[in-house]
Amino acid sequence: MATLAASSCLLSCLLVLFLSSVSAVTDDDKQVYIVYMGSLSSRADYTPTSDHMSILQEVTGESSIEGRLVRSYKRSFNGFAARLSESEREKVAKMVGVVSVFPNKKLQLQTTTSWDFMGLKEGKKTKRNPTVESDTIIGVIDSGITPESLSFSDKGFSPPPKKWKGVCSGGENFTCNNKLIGARDYTSEGSRDTEGHGTHTASTAAGNAVVDASFFGIGNGTIRGGVPASRVAAYKVCTPTGCSSEALLSAFDDAIADGVDLITISIGDKTASMFENDPIAIGAFHAMSKGILTVNSAGNSGPKPISVSGVAPWILTVAASTTNRGFVTKVVLGNGKTLVGKSVNAYDMKGKEYPLVYGKSAASSACDPESAGLCELSCLDESRVKGKILVCGGPGGLKIFESVGAIGLIYQTPKPDVAFIHPLPAAGLLTEDFESLLSYLESADSPHATVLKTEAIFNRPSPVIASFSSRGPNTIAVDILKPDITAPGVEILAAYSPDGEPSQHDTRHVKYSVLSGTSMSCPHVAGVAAYVKTFYPKWSPSMIQSAIMTTAWPVNATRTGIASTEFAYGAGHVDPIAASNPGLVYELDKADHIAFLCGMNYTSHVLKVISGETVTCSEEKEILPRNLNYPSMSAKLSGSGTTFTVTFNRTLTNVGTPNSAYTSKVVAGHGSKLDVKIMPSVLSFKAVNEKQSFMVTVTGSDLDPEVPSSANLIWSDGTHNVRSPIVIYTSDY
Repeated sequence: MATLAASSCLLSCLLVLFLSSVSAVTDDDKQVYIVYMGSLSSRADYTPTSDHMSILQEVTGESSIEGRLVRSYKRSFNGFAARLSESEREKVAKMVGVVSVFPNKKLQLQTTTSWDFMGLKEGKKTKRNPTVESDTIIGVIDSGITPESLSFSDKGFSPPPKKWKGVCSGGENFTCNNKLIGARDYTSEGSRDTEGHGTHTASTAAGNAVVDASFFGIGNGTIRGGVPASRVAAYKVCTPTGCSSEALLSAFDDAIADGVDLITISIGDKTASMFENDPIAIGAFHAMSKGILTVNSAGNSGPKPISVSGVAPWILTVAASTTNRGFVTKVVLGNGKTLVGKSVNAYDMKGKEYPLVYGKSAASSACDPESAGLCELSCLDESRVKGKILVCGGPGGLKIFESVGAIGLIYQTPKPDVAFIHPLPAAGLLTEDFESLLSYLESADSPHATVLKTEAIFNRPSPVIASFSSRGPNTIAVDILKPDITAPGVEILAAYSPDGEPSQHDTRHVKYSVLSGTSMSCPHVAGVAAYVKTFYPKWSPSMIQSAIMTTAWPVNATRTGIASTEFAYGAGHVDPIAASNPGLVYELDKADHIAFLCGMNYTSHVLKVISGETVTCSEEKEILPRNLNYPSMSAKLSGSGTTFTVTFNRTLTNVGTPNSAYTSKVVAGHGSKLDVKIMPSVLSFKAVNEKQSFMVTVTGSDLDPEVPSSANLIWSDGTHNVRSPIVIYTSDY
């Protein structure tokens, strides 16, 4: 991956080229490389774009660089993206000041009652600070936005805050207002959202309250964001083919300089990347150094282990979980039996029954029965399927239903906890119900069924971590627990672009849609972070992150194995109201993060890539990564069969009341028993902003090799409960 960021001050220029995987190649032997040059020069006569052009002219030997320079980064940090051949890349790599050279990469988008579920009620039912909320600006780096959406109407809004330095450059027929105060496009398509993803995430974080919103009547009610009085700035970096890292870096460059208070970015890679190769990690580092928190989605590659992305400690990484509302679609068989499936089905068959046909029974001569049973491409005989409800052993029917003329679809779902929108009447069945359907198909002379319209249920066990949500452990910084937190990300109704498709091959156009993914949970936490910031405008990113993590609801295990441990949900489920009154926080600044990177044995060369600064590590500067003053505590050991002792050093800052005393308590978690000692066991604070340090000593032996072993440390003054997970593990599982 590749990313940039802005540093806290303008430092010396360095050349660095960032990688992310390979983007589109323009000429036969050229591709886009990102040249990151650290902080902007403090020289009064320095002009970044002119410098970039001179470098390109020197490297290419061409007087005209038209078509070479893709874009310049010149507001919050220095650098450029350019089309270079391999030999030209090698020349740049050898120039004085060049740290590294990387190709551009395509990243991916990570694809309401949820706020009520979390306790953040509508209107006067929740304590708010409306004046500060109105001055809060959320930067959304995504696929653009729909400016006409009621979620972004500026009715009742005053002019933008004076601190805003951005622009509205959304392209043709695009207008900003006092709610949607800025838009920038890095795709040459304009800032308008043609997919729906960016509109959905922006409205989830900060959208206005919109009554009577639904997806064709499904989920009808009021949708809103976490901070509806706040302002939105949209940065479009994504198209249907992905999200280019060179565009993403430009968005960070501009968002930081524009004056946003918070960045939400539901974009990532399928696995974690080294920080120096991760554009989001580098961009977020510079944002952090400017006092801006970056909230990032954990990824949708679960439930397999080591699939979490966005693992830097200066990023708040969000997993996805359910709320108490779910969507079900019932299938009524010809024998009267009702099966309960998963989908978001807005099509009404009006109770009419249609013939059922199993893919295996409609196999063409080109395929074996097993492949036909899964409804694989080119495997079915259209004449046997047309006008019938197709039954498939997997979701393959979604790719072929149109070509074979199916009128409906029933399939065995690999994702039993998620309902998806489909472009025809459809339902996904769990194994037991699917086998019951197959039994009916075998026994009935003329099997028929109807698929009913989706209905909402409000008794779903929650929060449960979504099967798709990416899991830890963290393979880059093994002693930093990731993800950090979980939030609603399953079947979320929010604003959508009428230009987008609700599902593949779908011709309908909607203003609101139901999506699932860590892309949906990420803006929930961004909304909570903005909510907390409205009460504490001067809090640093780490203080807000700590408040959110240490006040989270504990998450109970629902499955076996690591999929239901802290590697799935981090500190727990976000609690907005508690986060606004945490009592104590763990503070970090840029110097702490640099000490952490030194402790990971990063070289000065790599530290330049991440921070944009010239840094020399020393014993005085570096710390053990596990001693970073992080709200969670985690350590990876080399083996499971030995006795061990691990210590963690932490410091808490009192943000509650003066003359308060907090007593420690340890609660057992997963896996093997841990013996946890806290010294001192009581922390006494005389004043607000006073700091007190403590040490956690964890001992044990014969760790369970199948799951991490954990406990929870809770500091309590009788009002506040400041909880930190402690996780000890031995492998990547």
